[in-house]
Amino acid sequence: MRRGFFLSQINSLPGHMRMAGVPEISELRALFLFEGLTDEQLRRLVGDGHVHEYPAGLLCREGDPAEFFFVLLDGEIALSQRSGGRDIDFWRASVPGSYCGAWSAFLLEDGLTYENTATLTRPSRVLALEAGAFGTFLRAESPMATHLLVGHVRGWANQRRILGPHDRLVQLGQLTAGLTHELNNPAAAVLRAAAELRDRFAGMRLRLAELADGSVAPGSVACLVELQDRAAEVAAKPNALTPLEKSDLEEALGEWLHQHGVADPWAFAAIFAEAGLDVDWAERISSVTDGVTSVSLDRALRWLGSTVETELLLTEIVDATKRISDLVDQAKQYSQHDRAPFGLIDLHELLDSTLTMVSNRLGPDITVVRDFDPDLPELPCYPAELNQVWTNLINNALDAMESGVLTVRTQRHGDMVRVEVCDTGPGIPNELQSRVFDPYFTTKPFGEGTGLGLDIAARIVDRHRGSLWAESTPGNTRFITVLRLTTPSDAASSALLLRPIPSVKRGS
Repeated sequence: MRRGFFLSQINSLPGHMRMAGVPEISELRALFLFEGLTDEQLRRLVGDGHVHEYPAGLLCREGDPAEFFFVLLDGEIALSQRSGGRDIDFWRASVPGSYCGAWSAFLLEDGLTYENTATLTRPSRVLALEAGAFGTFLRAESPMATHLLVGHVRGWANQRRILGPHDRLVQLGQLTAGLTHELNNPAAAVLRAAAELRDRFAGMRLRLAELADGSVAPGSVACLVELQDRAAEVAAKPNALTPLEKSDLEEALGEWLHQHGVADPWAFAAIFAEAGLDVDWAERISSVTDGVTSVSLDRALRWLGSTVETELLLTEIVDATKRISDLVDQAKQYSQHDRAPFGLIDLHELLDSTLTMVSNRLGPDITVVRDFDPDLPELPCYPAELNQVWTNLINNALDAMESGVLTVRTQRHGDMVRVEVCDTGPGIPNELQSRVFDPYFTTKPFGEGTGLGLDIAARIVDRHRGSLWAESTPGNTRFITVLRLTTPSDAASSALLLRPIPSVKRGS
């Protein structure tokens, strides 16, 4: 690297800095970072380096091309990393010789980026070394140490690629354990309270007959109480009416109430239609109140309407609370925090829990079809790892289409189960189908995908002695997983528990 090239890169350094000249060997000799280097090595290392004086502010930003290795001579550096949409500070140093920037320059690879954001907290003097020259120096002067570093960095990256998703599932399991306790307790309390409220209202209805003052015939009161109980019973159950059927029922009730001179007929019609009560029920009320001067139809309907509204609200409380409990159970099932690492599991429960966890992506334009084999036996597997497979495959299908049909299908074939995740997207071009499982291969725009989801899924399936492959034509893409339904022997099971995720075998 020539000095002219280095000077041409200065434009990429932070603004408002002042060139302070070339570094002094005597000053560098006192820095712990360069301990053990000879004067000649120091001269070669910093021959094209320059010392700059910077004001407080940004030095380099995470994700930008890693062009310089920075060494602090005087001042203070703070490092941060992006997480959850904001920068998190994790290290700060003012000791001369502290460094940041192109940490991995020794890899000598194109496309290296700054791994952290470095900020100067006060005016500072910094030595800037061009990354390529710095990496070349390390390779030439410390070949064994560099080989160890390269191996460590690549090994760590491979480890994070394979274990990172598993660790996230473990963390999800720990979070779910706490949520299960914290949410189930109040949900159960609400359910108990709703049940007790129903009992109390039932008792209040019974008191009506006891409180009759004689102005209403006992038979009429008894009939009204019976109709009220019937209304409460119907309102407490979810009705299966479609929106159109409910609208038609509301219109019919409104017309009937209007014809019978009831005030606010359409308000009552909406309440009764929501509960699934029809015109025949209203006719029975009319027949009970007909000819009884002290109990008009209007008064009876208002009283019964209040009962129906109360029951509808109680039903809403119960349904919402059950939904909370169901979501907690699904999250627990997904994370498998209370299951053994390996065991017999209901495959359909795993698929349902995964669909629940990605439900935020299932918009109105996505239709989900569950085509499950009802006679499928339990599957011997690592449930948390298979959930990771289904998550990756389902997300991959949803990425392929803005609208369409997502089909999850299971079929038994002898001692094997076939699981298909299908989408109606544009399909995978023929020339790319052989590469979709390759690590880091992705068709998504830069920064939107790692290209690791399908590779990880295939490795987990192989760990389960299964196969995973893709078949695709426009409008019909299927990722097919085949797993064994037979339980391995104790010895084989132990070996399976201890076996690391290997290189992938793919095929039918």
